[in-house]
Amino acid sequence: MVRFEQIGVLPESGDNVAIASRRLEAGTEVELDGATITLPHTVLEGHRFVVAPVATGDALTSWNTAFARASRDLVPGDYVCTPTSLAAVTARGVDGLPDVPSATNEPLDPFELDESALHFGAQVTSVEQPGTFLGYPREQGPAGTRNHVVLLATSSRSSGFVTELARRFDGAAAGDGVVPVAHTEGGEDEVPNNLHFLLATLAGFTLNPNVGAVLVVDAEGDVVSGDAIKNFMAEHDYPSITVPHAYFTRAGGFEHDLTAAGALIEPWLPIVDAQPREEVPLADLKIALQCGGSDAFSGISANPLAGQVSAEVIRHGGTAVLAETDELIGAEPYVLKNVRDLATAKRFLATIKSFKERVGWHGHTAEGNPSGGNVYRGLYNIVLKSIGAARKLPREVRLDHVIDYGEPLPGDGYIFMDSPGNDLESVAGQIGSGCNLIFFTTGNGSITNFPFVPTLKFVTTSARYERLHAEMDVDAGKYLTGTSMADLTAETFDLVVRVASGEKSAGERAGHSQVSIWRNWKQTGPREGISITTDGRMSRKLTDLPGEDRDAPLDGLPHRGLTSDGRTLTELLKVDDRLVPEAVGLILPTSLCSGQIALRIAAQAELEKWAGDAVTRMVALPHTEGCGSSGGASEETFARIMLGYLLHPNTRMALLLEHGCEKTHNDYFRSRLVEAGADPSRFGWASIQADGGLDAVGGRVKDWFSGFRIPAPVELDGDLGALTVGLEARGPLSDETAEALALVGREIVGSGGSVVLSSRGALLAHGGFRTAAFGSADPVGPTVAHGQRLAEPGWHVMRMPGTDWMETATGFGATGVQQILAHVAGGTLSAQRFVPVVEFSNDPETVATYGDDLDAVATGDAAEQARTGLDTIAAVASRRLVPKAVASGNVGFQITRGLLGTSM
Repeated sequence: MVRFEQIGVLPESGDNVAIASRRLEAGTEVELDGATITLPHTVLEGHRFVVAPVATGDALTSWNTAFARASRDLVPGDYVCTPTSLAAVTARGVDGLPDVPSATNEPLDPFELDESALHFGAQVTSVEQPGTFLGYPREQGPAGTRNHVVLLATSSRSSGFVTELARRFDGAAAGDGVVPVAHTEGGEDEVPNNLHFLLATLAGFTLNPNVGAVLVVDAEGDVVSGDAIKNFMAEHDYPSITVPHAYFTRAGGFEHDLTAAGALIEPWLPIVDAQPREEVPLADLKIALQCGGSDAFSGISANPLAGQVSAEVIRHGGTAVLAETDELIGAEPYVLKNVRDLATAKRFLATIKSFKERVGWHGHTAEGNPSGGNVYRGLYNIVLKSIGAARKLPREVRLDHVIDYGEPLPGDGYIFMDSPGNDLESVAGQIGSGCNLIFFTTGNGSITNFPFVPTLKFVTTSARYERLHAEMDVDAGKYLTGTSMADLTAETFDLVVRVASGEKSAGERAGHSQVSIWRNWKQTGPREGISITTDGRMSRKLTDLPGEDRDAPLDGLPHRGLTSDGRTLTELLKVDDRLVPEAVGLILPTSLCSGQIALRIAAQAELEKWAGDAVTRMVALPHTEGCGSSGGASEETFARIMLGYLLHPNTRMALLLEHGCEKTHNDYFRSRLVEAGADPSRFGWASIQADGGLDAVGGRVKDWFSGFRIPAPVELDGDLGALTVGLEARGPLSDETAEALALVGREIVGSGGSVVLSSRGALLAHGGFRTAAFGSADPVGPTVAHGQRLAEPGWHVMRMPGTDWMETATGFGATGVQQILAHVAGGTLSAQRFVPVVEFSNDPETVATYGDDLDAVATGDAAEQARTGLDTIAAVASRRLVPKAVASGNVGFQITRGLLGTSM
């Protein structure tokens, strides 16, 4: 027998369900209001059980808000589970569960505004004597909490450049340091649909108070360029940048441009470093409110605490910014309980409607937002998640303004900014709006941080705080064990002032940070057969959608192309039963949040040779997917790409690194591997959250790679017929070079290998190439979906939903491509982290300008150029030549979302 107070939490008086504060086994007896109830089923920590009778069809409530409806008459002790939550828990192998769900999700009907019920209240009362912190005053606007030199890539095409440039200033005396802003957007040839959001965010980054100097970097031909940012700022009346700054366009070799850009930065370093902190008003604090890896206690402890501390900041004249639009759907009555005026209420609801429409165009509803970790830890659906998220807005605080993504803050008080629920994408918008400090609440222990704005992480339970104390800042779980909210607020507010004044946050001490801007979306309006209406009631199976739109798998059988009898020899490695050019040790993050940690661990593993001589190098593949993005078609493509790298012929050892709360966690990929006929025990598995944080998970990864005694690969003679090669052309292409690339492909296929082309690439668009490769100038269609493995060797075409180079290269690798040969004209390309990219050119202007970045210069007729290409492929395959882009650090990896993927 246990008392209810020992095992349960009632979110609010009047609720008919409670949250289990620890796991309760079937048969547990609970004393509740003088009566004894028996739990007929296992109830996991964070899941809900009934505390008052509920009739069939009646509402189940938390914070007096309906989140589900009873599927049958329920009595106290019954486990509340929806079809989604029961499936999620069953998949984790939990015993003692019911056979059928007890509830159904509350429908996401459009919220109808009752203007007469609105309360136009006053904002919280200001303090008599506003406080101060030690910050960096700026000529215009609020002071900074940090003072960084920021290297800003305007598009993904320069992300590798700013990353490498910042690395070369590691440890330099420059205020709080030199940091890159590298992201995935703006890299396609067309104008992206997220252009306004992208320009607003980048413009806001340049003016953020934490920026002490900024270099804006673009490349020739960028749609999203430095000039585009300047024009946007002028058109929208942005103030001028007053800190040291410059615009730099990459127009030469990578090393040449690094030196030139570095010369611009160096004079700024002593200026930024010499700026002292000064006493400035707390009114200069602009707080970004975020949550990630949420659990059932987020709305009980961490979110209310973040809200109360934000209220205290507002009392001192400061600002708090709530975001994540889809994580407030279902909580509209709560958000609008206290609002500045009718116009603000209407703009908030218009923002909700717009978000629903955008995801509906892509065939999704907000119910796709909760991650697998959310559901497993008690957030059954979006309504329940939204109610808890809305608790970052205390009941007594008034909603003052509603703004677009990245829009400059219009004033002080409490503000809502439109954004997706994707944590990193949402944070970027808030920083673009001007926030200089982040409150990040988490149940599972999210480790997310931003490069130039400190993050304070509030964790919901003391047990999770103790497990991850090196990565967390605030133990909000103390509220659950007796500390008053008032005492916890005062304690946390004191920490906020100290961190704003320069004390490092846990994330800063760990040195982990990432940037992701609201990613581009492909659909710009409703489409018959795909889109879902705003009431969310329409649904369809994935297989009912058009095959190309959902990037459905194809038969994987090759085209009949031309071949030749040539044989180019190379030295390969015998690994197990195959000949390969290299043996890779792979650390594959299962979502965006573990990506940067995977990079750090892989670098350490490479340096210390954790796998010994069993592998030729260690690789990590950070990306933006796996959480905070829609499911369905884009998830199928994502999973296919991930499996393509796990099962790639060059992968000798592979470990999956989960964050711990994503949609696509380790268990998800275990099941995917089984579906693909692979043995999950061949792979390593590690979890940042479950293993206890960064140091602990690093040790686990080291132990796994070090725990084998695998012999070194053996060198053997071979030829290019053992390889799968991607062929690509970017920029103008002469008839001779097109024919040369066809001749390269003919030899590889003729000697038993495979060649993969992009359906959107310049090669297939060239009639001369098609004739030389396939014997006809007729169009050639895809043989494989994006990232689909080949069923048989030969000539293949991979379906591409866009033109982004890094997405193309990433798709190539997942098909099994082991090397990419690209002809470039007018500029060079970034390398892919896993697949070597060999760049050559026959264009004199390109050779003159970018010659230092080329791996080969092709001259002569088609046969001579083909020989140059084949010899260069052989040199890289035999490890005698490292491609220039790889050696210089100009590398990337980016997974497409296809035509139906969107941020959520």
